Amino acid sequence: MNTFSFYNPVRLHFGKDQISQLEVELPQYGHNILIVYGGGSIKKNSLYDDVMAILNKLNMNVFELSGVEPNPRVETARKGIEICKKESIDFILAIGGGSVIDCSKLIAAGAKVDEDAWNIVINKTNVIDALPLGTILTLAATGSEMNSGSVISNEETKEKYGWGHPAVFPKFSILDPTYTFTVPKDHTVYGIVDIMSHVFEQYFHDATNTPITDEMCEGVLRTVINTAPKLIEDLENYELRETILLAGTIGLNSFLSMGSRGDWATHNIEHSVSAVYDIPHGGGLAILFPNWMRHNVSVNPERFARLATRVFNVNPEGKTVEEVALEGIDRLSEFWTSIGAPSRLSDYDIDDSQLETLVEKSMVNGPFGRFKELQAEDVRTILKMSL
Repeated sequence: MNTFSFYNPVRLHFGKDQISQLEVELPQYGHNILIVYGGGSIKKNSLYDDVMAILNKLNMNVFELSGVEPNPRVETARKGIEICKKESIDFILAIGGGSVIDCSKLIAAGAKVDEDAWNIVINKTNVIDALPLGTILTLAATGSEMNSGSVISNEETKEKYGWGHPAVFPKFSILDPTYTFTVPKDHTVYGIVDIMSHVFEQYFHDATNTPITDEMCEGVLRTVINTAPKLIEDLENYELRETILLAGTIGLNSFLSMGSRGDWATHNIEHSVSAVYDIPHGGGLAILFPNWMRHNVSVNPERFARLATRVFNVNPEGKTVEEVALEGIDRLSEFWTSIGAPSRLSDYDIDDSQLETLVEKSMVNGPFGRFKELQAEDVRTILKMSL
C-alpha cells in the first residue's frame, strides 16, 4: 500500500426530499446565486420549480446559465464566468449530472482569475481560489458531486482533458433518487458503465497489499451488476435508483483509491475519441475498456483472474490463469451489451479515418497509464481492436 493523505470536505445530503437542505446551506454564502443546468430536463419534472420556490423564499437574486452540453465545453463555461464577474455572483448551484457539475467547477475557478478558462484546464493558469458551489445531482455516473475533478472539451481545437483542484470541491451535494426517475434508459446505461469504469480504473493499479480497497471495489461492482438489469426495466424504482446513485458517488470520491493510484489510461483514450466525435462518454468507455483489458491481461493475469472469479463468477476449475482472466473480460463485454451499451466504435459510425489523430491526441502528454504505461503503438492497437 502506498502512503496517502485523504481529504474530502463535501457534505452529502442523500435521500428523498433532501432538497430542503438548501434552506440551511445557501444563506451562509450570500444572495447572488447562479444556477447552472443542461438542456432543460429539470423543467420537465418538478426539480426546477422546487429549487426556484426555495430560492424565492430565501429572497435570492437568481441568475441562470442553461444549455450545458453532455461533453461540457469551455465556451459554455466562459459564458458562466462572464455572468459571475458581471453580477458579482456569491454562489454557484449546479443542477444536473456530471457534465453540469464539471462545467460549474470551471466557472467557479475561472471567476477568480483574469486569464481564459481553457488555460486552467491545460494547467497554464494556477487555481488559487474559486467561488463556492453546491450541486443537486440528477444522474448517477461521474461522482463529480463528491470530488474536485472536472473534464472539459474544447470544440474549436477538438481537445478534451481532465483537471482538478481542491478549491472546487462542492460545499454540499444533494442526492435525491426521485430526481433521477426521468433519466432515459440509454443515459442510465451510460451512467452505469461510467460508474463501473471508474471502479476499474482504481482497481487496476501498481500498489501492493490493498485488500481493503480491493474488496470495496469488488463489492461495488457486484452490487452494480446485480442492480443494473433490474433498473433498466424499472426506471422509476426508488430503491434501485438509490443503490446506483450511491454507487456513483462511492465510485469516484477517492474512498476506493486509498493507498493506491489508479491507471486511468482508458479514460485518456476515450477523451480523445469523444473530443473528436462527441460521443457519449459512457458509450466510449463500454467499447474501449474491455479492449484495454485484453491488451494488458498479460501484465498481471492474476489481477484479472481475481476480478473474473470474484465479480463475474467465473469457475477457475481446469483453466489457466490467463483463460480465467479472458473469460472474465468476455463476461464484462457481454454484461454491458446485455443492458444496451455499444460494443464497437462502428456503432457510432466511427472508422479508422481519424485513427492517427486519436493516437496523437491521446499521446499529447506522452506515455500514460499506471497499471501499464501505454505508448503510441499500444493506443493504436486498442483503438483498432475497438473498431
